[in-house]
Amino acid sequence: MTARIGFGLVWLLFVTYAFIFAPPDTPETADLLQKLISGQWQAVDGWVVALFNWMGVYPAVFAAVLASDGQGQKVPAWPFVAASFLVGAFALLPYMALREERPSYLGARSPWLGFWERPVVGIILLAIALFFGSYGVSNGDFSTFADLWQTNRFIHVMTLDFCMLTLLLPWLIGDDLARRNMESDYWVAVVGLLPLLGGIVYLCRRSPLPEVSAKL
Repeated sequence: MTARIGFGLVWLLFVTYAFIFAPPDTPETADLLQKLISGQWQAVDGWVVALFNWMGVYPAVFAAVLASDGQGQKVPAWPFVAASFLVGAFALLPYMALREERPSYLGARSPWLGFWERPVVGIILLAIALFFGSYGVSNGDFSTFADLWQTNRFIHVMTLDFCMLTLLLPWLIGDDLARRNMESDYWVAVVGLLPLLGGIVYLCRRSPLPEVSAKL
């Protein structure tokens, strides 16, 4: 109950900060979004491009973890996961407040779960994340990004959203480790703390879920 209240308060504070205290929105935001979505990245700082695309990878990492976490929950995980591809942690924090701890695996393996259980999913996500990381290194400038972070609400909130996802994922990985009987693999817990790459490496190396009787 304490954790649920905590996640609810964090969500409320996050929303309040994003819409009231973050830097003001600018008319250029719509043009920036259009360029990011359409792939017209020449006039956009490389780190902004990298972060924008990482924010598409991160929800996929959560989807791979929540596919089993959502089994048996009173509130299904998939609507929050689907919304997270658009609004990130703003959608996942309510699920964190509503979910129950699920340290054991309940339910038969569905096609949805089977897809996210494939190690190749983690490999593909790793390739995408590394590609955009290299793009940021080659085409980005930290001073330019820092200036944008201080003056542009979209980039400011997107950066904080990335940080919030980084803080949320280890909380879910703890239960996922228990579902897979991996509690003794301490290195996984440490790797899971790394922003984005830690979660992807975890997907590539985690053990399969235990087999469940068809009667379940």
